[in-house]
Amino acid sequence: MTTMPPSGDTLKLARRLLTVGRVAGRRAEAGGVRYAALLLATLVLALSLGSLVAVHAVYAGKEERRTARTPVAPEDAQARATDATTWLVGSDSLDGERRFSVVYLAPYKGDAPLPPGLDDWPEPGRVVLSPALRRAGAAEDIDHRYGRLAGTIGEEGLDEPSEWLVYVRPRDGLSPERPHAVITGFGPTAGQVSASLEPGSGRMDEKPEWMFQAAVIGMLVLPAVALLVVAARTGAHARDRRTALVAALGGRRPDRALIATGEAVSPAALGAVVAAAAVATAVLGDIRIPYTDYLLSSSHLRPYGWAAALAPLAAFLIILATVVLMDFAPRRDASGTRPRSTSRNTWMFRLAVLCPVAIILAVRGPDLFAADTALRTLTSWAGIAVTILTLPAAIATVTGKAGKLLTRLGRSHGLPGTLVAGRRTSTHPGGTARLVTGVSIALIVLMQAIAWQGLFGAQTVEARHTLDHIGRSLVTVGARGDVSASAMADFLAGAPATEAVLLTPPDGNKEKSGTLYGSCAALTALHVPCPAGETRIDKFPADPRLRELIRWSPHKDPKLLIRRTDDRTLAELAAPTGTGATLAVLRPDGKPLSVPALKRLSHQVFPRGAAVRTPGESELTAGVPNRDQGRWSALFGMVGIAVLATTAGLGAMAEFLRQGRALAPLSALTGRLRVFRTSAAWSVLAPLALAGTAGTAVAAALAAPVSAGGESSLTGGLLVWTAGVVLAVSVLLWVWASRVAIRQAQTWRPSGE
Repeated sequence: MTTMPPSGDTLKLARRLLTVGRVAGRRAEAGGVRYAALLLATLVLALSLGSLVAVHAVYAGKEERRTARTPVAPEDAQARATDATTWLVGSDSLDGERRFSVVYLAPYKGDAPLPPGLDDWPEPGRVVLSPALRRAGAAEDIDHRYGRLAGTIGEEGLDEPSEWLVYVRPRDGLSPERPHAVITGFGPTAGQVSASLEPGSGRMDEKPEWMFQAAVIGMLVLPAVALLVVAARTGAHARDRRTALVAALGGRRPDRALIATGEAVSPAALGAVVAAAAVATAVLGDIRIPYTDYLLSSSHLRPYGWAAALAPLAAFLIILATVVLMDFAPRRDASGTRPRSTSRNTWMFRLAVLCPVAIILAVRGPDLFAADTALRTLTSWAGIAVTILTLPAAIATVTGKAGKLLTRLGRSHGLPGTLVAGRRTSTHPGGTARLVTGVSIALIVLMQAIAWQGLFGAQTVEARHTLDHIGRSLVTVGARGDVSASAMADFLAGAPATEAVLLTPPDGNKEKSGTLYGSCAALTALHVPCPAGETRIDKFPADPRLRELIRWSPHKDPKLLIRRTDDRTLAELAAPTGTGATLAVLRPDGKPLSVPALKRLSHQVFPRGAAVRTPGESELTAGVPNRDQGRWSALFGMVGIAVLATTAGLGAMAEFLRQGRALAPLSALTGRLRVFRTSAAWSVLAPLALAGTAGTAVAAALAAPVSAGGESSLTGGLLVWTAGVVLAVSVLLWVWASRVAIRQAQTWRPSGE
């Protein structure tokens, strides 16, 4: 019968075993590499788990604040409410940016309720802006666009600090008649909220939370798990022999677990501490996320601070558990005598030959089928899938062929480092394939994700073409609210050095064509006839401004009636709303108009201002959220690729250092250490660098058919950054591997092996 030792002896034994593990890890041949790998794995995993918490916290915090400011508008509020506010939600935008809400409100009865973020009613004709909008719109004089500035919206009235929002109290008040609403309060505590009256555009612009969480899991958490597995198995060859020795000496599974824990606890703890510092920084203060320019609000994270604090602890425990479990896992003896299959290299070559065929199929194959057909999409996907399967083999085959050339070069010129590197590279193509698989697949998936994201913004391409073609030399003006002819005349007169035309839809004339009204100066500026009465044109005009105006009109017919009119009549025709007419303002000299100045003028003369934009610009504005979300995909993708490249490089480093001990005698024979740098370059640097450059080029080529039809975030700068990240990681790991191998060689002494 086995007797259990006393508790004091048990604790003493546990401490000794932990110490054994810590010392063994420090003295192992790849101990420093594994220490860094475990530290990085803990840090990346903790930050990835913390990112999941942060995403949920932000979405939950936004939802809470949006609900709290959503109006309550009972159907009988106008007749029965004692305290009420009139309310109307409009929108506006800055140049090249997403739309934001402009809310018009005025006290109606009694103690009129104010939305969160406003302490007092602004005076008539005054406005309250969010702080972020004031900063972003300073170049467009946003402080004076809607009226005189009365203050800024408090943080509790914004769904996040970076939100753009405007509250305007009109000079002449706001009637309770439709389309205005009469509201009696805000948030669920005041009654049943009316979602249609909610201010802010975030709910319409943002993707669902589950999509963002899926991106974090796929691009951050999974690469972190891959790094964890590689870190846990780094230096496994010597550790497996140690485990077998401990078992032979009677060591139990708990004893082996303590040794494995002692080896990993220090780097895991350090990684968790660094991650905890990063989490604490985000919880205590706002953080600007690079590349996306998003401001992560600490006010959203604080209610979930406990969950965020658990992320480093969870990562720490996951690391230790993984290390212990993988130490228990049975491993096939690497020194077995079973011969390896000689057909592996043959299959590797066959897969490599298929790679260029698959790329051609993915890039050019869809052209064989009509657009918008299932076969076109399936052909592209099939080519991409085969490319993913064959690209690692192609890269491995290329490096293997290069290894044979290096072998001949090293033998003919007496270069031992080149000879060793060439022999190793040419005889182990499978290892190279495993090394580059994760990086190449990640590059292809990332580029596809960004390209498809841009495809959803294809409607912006035509609008961008129009803006690039005519700039701001002509803009449309859509007055909001009931506009009188005198107000319209004041607007046209207040726009200096401009002319105006009015394009109306077919009104029953026998030609069933639209009509273009304008003064002789305006018509002449657009290079169309200036008749005494009216005339007709049957084709698109030569002036690009008028051509784009017609192209973006509802009827799009180039057949037009041209009618000469004076400014007073033009103002009378343009004033009524709901007629489908389009008022356009232009400069005769073709110079760009000041859109901010025209918007400010419109708010001075119209009840709720006007939408002033280039023809089709509304489509461009609608595509901005898609552009911003594409930046998140690019950011997460680059981080994930950096982690995967590090993972692959650390695995290659560990294998190189394990086999590199056999190179140590060469330093004594040759007296030079260049052999280690050369061998490390071909074992670590070359495969990763080739995967980064070739993988990026292939991924961009595969994404080209998708991104060609839309305004994609797949830019040249992104491609350079992506390849650069992999190259930077490969160079750093090569330098590190060389230094460690040289240090091992310098401490090597003959011992009869």
